[in-house]
Amino acid sequence: MKVKVYTTLREAIGKREIEVHGARTIRELINIIIEQYGEKAKNELIDENGEINGMILVNGHNILHLQGLDTQLKDDDVIHIFPPAGGG
Repeated sequence: MKVKVYTTLREAIGKREIEVHGARTIRELINIIIEQYGEKAKNELIDENGEINGMILVNGHNILHLQGLDTQLKDDDVIHIFPPAGGG
């Protein structure tokens, strides 16, 4: 599946888009990304409370409106991961 990443997560991973295989759920996808890209990626994906940091879309749908971390994935899905926005 294609995973498109933005802003600080893009900087942590070093790519705009990655291919991930074998993830059946968003939870598994997050774990694979952390395994492959390390602590910097983890810090961008997971907050200090162990919750997802930011917004994740599967084929344009926010996982909060699906099954959250248990949202099922297919090989042809496109996932967008947006770290939280900041500024002021």
